[in-house]
Amino acid sequence: MRKFRRAAGTTAVLAVVALTANACADQDSAGAGGNASEIHIGAWLPTTGATASYGVPQKAGAEAYFKMINASGGINGRKVRWTVKDNAADPQQTVQIARELVGQDKVVAIVNANGTSQAEAAFPFVLNQSKVPVLNEVGGNESWYKPPRPGLFGTQTLYEDQAAAIAAWTVQDGAKKILVVHSDPAAFVNVAKQVEPVAKKVDPSVEVDRLTVKYQTTDYTPVISKVKAAKTQAVILILTSPEAAAFLKEAKLQGLSLPTYAYAPVAAESTVSLAKDAAEGLKAVQLVKAPSDSDPAVKEFRTAMAKYEPDETAGFLALWGWSNAKVFAEIAKTIKGPVTADALGKAYEKATKVDTGVSPVMNFSPSNHLGTRSVQRVVVKDGVWTSEGDFYTPPKRG
Repeated sequence: MRKFRRAAGTTAVLAVVALTANACADQDSAGAGGNASEIHIGAWLPTTGATASYGVPQKAGAEAYFKMINASGGINGRKVRWTVKDNAADPQQTVQIARELVGQDKVVAIVNANGTSQAEAAFPFVLNQSKVPVLNEVGGNESWYKPPRPGLFGTQTLYEDQAAAIAAWTVQDGAKKILVVHSDPAAFVNVAKQVEPVAKKVDPSVEVDRLTVKYQTTDYTPVISKVKAAKTQAVILILTSPEAAAFLKEAKLQGLSLPTYAYAPVAAESTVSLAKDAAEGLKAVQLVKAPSDSDPAVKEFRTAMAKYEPDETAGFLALWGWSNAKVFAEIAKTIKGPVTADALGKAYEKATKVDTGVSPVMNFSPSNHLGTRSVQRVVVKDGVWTSEGDFYTPPKRG
């Protein structure tokens, strides 16, 4: 009997060892993105709700890129599996989605997600507790990167720096009196406040005022009346695309014709399609080249969109998604061995001169987790957003 017990005990020990080995193998497999043949990443995007006009095209652009590289073998022989879940731009839903992506789907990174407050809500679980990196999130603010947070890396020029670029551009065009029209949530207010210091740095005699508008306002009749009464020489819009379009249409209806500038969220196809000819001449800064550009890298984007996502417009927001997907792929290519959460973080910290051809060249380091401060000037001409010049770095703030 003792001999039998000893054998049973040995068997039990061997079983535990085998289970442990299998668990470790599963962990290694999950660390490599699910298995040796794929890299499993995830994202939360608003594909329904008030900001679906951003999330849907952003998703399509990234899908087109991942489908294109998967068709040619993936990243170092591994296909990319990108699991996207709709958060309807809601922070609470985002936290639940983060738990699903990390805990159930076992993604090695959150890549090309969307939303500032939404990501902030998920950071404690994703970055701090789970140690899963958040890469190339659309959104963010200066506090994300100063000081840099472990596992958080961005590819989007801060909204604050976009405001600095617009301020300098407006003054350089000769405006002496500027009115910043912005939505009332704190995030918009913060961006709007960045205009005056930079404008006065360029020309101390410039006057800058701000006009606050209730978020998601659709009736801009009283707003335009206030703009006319202000007797300003130029307007800067820190609004969502639909709000900017409503502003432009009402301005045209009331006979108000002023040089108008905006930050990147306004530089979208939806602004032109909603405002129609009222958008003509609108100036903005962007994070990518104009989708109509003749650059070969932009042509590749248009071709892939036509092939893999034919139902979605190959516009700015799709190009955002494409660019972020490409930055991820270019950096993931440098990893030798399993593509784990830890390996991705280390690869990003070493990544320099990451050139997608459609966005500014990205440079990261252990002390710099934001890849760029550069923007591109774009203008609506004959109903189409067109690029002016090349990417450039706006003036420093403060």
